[in-house]
Amino acid sequence: MQTKRFILTLAAAWLSLTIAVPAQTTAPAAARAERAFAAAKKAGAPELYAFLKPFPKGADLHMHLSGAIYAETFLREATAQGLCVDRTALRFEKPTKPGKCADGQLLTADAVKNQGLYDKLINSFSMRSFVPYAGYSAHDQFFDTFDRFGGLKDMYGEWLDEVATRAAAQNEQYLEVMSTPPFSNAVAAGNKFGWPADFNDANHMADLAKLRDQLLANGLRDDIAIDRRQLADAKTSQAAIEHCNPAPDHVDPHEAAACSVHIHYLYQVLRGFPPQQVFAQTLLGFELASVDPDVVGINFVRAEDRRDAMDEYHAEMLMLDYLHSVYPKVRISLHAGELAPGMVPPDGLSFHIREALELGHTERIGHGVDVLHEDRPAELLKQMSSNHVMVEINLTSNDVILGIKDTDHPLHAYMAAHVPWALSTDDEGVSRIDLTHEYVKAVVDQNLTYADLKQSARTSLEHAFLAGPSLWASPDNFSRRNSACAAPLASFPPGPCRDFLKTSERATQQYELERRFAAFETSIR
Repeated sequence: MQTKRFILTLAAAWLSLTIAVPAQTTAPAAARAERAFAAAKKAGAPELYAFLKPFPKGADLHMHLSGAIYAETFLREATAQGLCVDRTALRFEKPTKPGKCADGQLLTADAVKNQGLYDKLINSFSMRSFVPYAGYSAHDQFFDTFDRFGGLKDMYGEWLDEVATRAAAQNEQYLEVMSTPPFSNAVAAGNKFGWPADFNDANHMADLAKLRDQLLANGLRDDIAIDRRQLADAKTSQAAIEHCNPAPDHVDPHEAAACSVHIHYLYQVLRGFPPQQVFAQTLLGFELASVDPDVVGINFVRAEDRRDAMDEYHAEMLMLDYLHSVYPKVRISLHAGELAPGMVPPDGLSFHIREALELGHTERIGHGVDVLHEDRPAELLKQMSSNHVMVEINLTSNDVILGIKDTDHPLHAYMAAHVPWALSTDDEGVSRIDLTHEYVKAVVDQNLTYADLKQSARTSLEHAFLAGPSLWASPDNFSRRNSACAAPLASFPPGPCRDFLKTSERATQQYELERRFAAFETSIR
């Protein structure tokens, strides 16, 4: 009976979020929410998930688009595209001709009718049911999944719809989606000129300036129009799928919720390739982010422990050091410290995060798991706190890929040092999770409080690459709003606040988050 009452209370809370937004959360309402959270935590993970699903979460700032898509979607799309499945390798392959597969392969349309093969494909494209064995780790399985479903034609519009719909169902407002649009012209230009001989710290500015001039003069910018069109078409397709801006007599509340999720892109640079290719693609990313308002920054991706990624890490940070000097307005978030003891020699754990800050000019760190193995970790944590460099915390990913969980995770070290942090998903499709799952994991494994979760949601928007000033009077201090919006929250803010919000995409999202907190907390009885 108690569980039934608990679920009905949650249902009422979620319904109220879609009906009205109260002016202000009261102290009693916040206290009731705290008590309900404590009860859910005590009851167990399923009850905690039910409580936290409608909890306002702000943004997911660390998510890879292809990795966020569930395997079932890929199988539907491969069926529509007429792809084949290799029954041994459990991967997609192109047909030899329409409707015809090579020996050992089967049309996806036929493969999915075999339940046993269908299950194996889901497992092959994700971490579902995976058990490590000698010579093959969860790390290997995770990164190998991308090649297995990589034969698909990109379906960016459908993928955006999937992540937006999932985000809306969990009361998320904003996504920064990492994606890699075409860059073949950049690669061709990079390979034409190669990499500077005797490249080093002393000459990197001059050498890269010369190389940049050569690349721009030889077709690198030809990719910009292609990329802008692909990314814009994806959003147009997403809006069509979700019937955004429909006729007044056709409004689906679920589709309308997905339409309200705000999405920007981070340009993914693929590390682990020859340096001339990495630099050319990085230059393209900076150029694209300089002209397309939907591309709000860049990030380097792929496994950080790869031999080539480890060998070229310092050179990649020098690339960013130079390009930041040319494009200072382009925002940077970097995967750094996605490493664990034993994966690489100890010295490989000692400098990645610091170089990402000092040479890479990053504003956010993705993962940051090896921070306590860096040289002078206390000094580094203080530097991150003083400079308000946020850490994107991906608990499931760190557990699955690196084997880092519970007290081995440095989250509490970051918290103790007052380094801003926010929970994110990384690759929710491959990991078979969602952001609510990460909030539950943070409570169960890291013993986070209700206040900690609110801090995560607020921090996500404070450090999102959104335009305009913050709603908050001081960085990472969520106790006092900007004077223009100091009055109690309202569905229609008073004039000075309304005028301020019009100048700031960031403050608008932050104000909406506060209204959602108010709705959530006052709905709990």
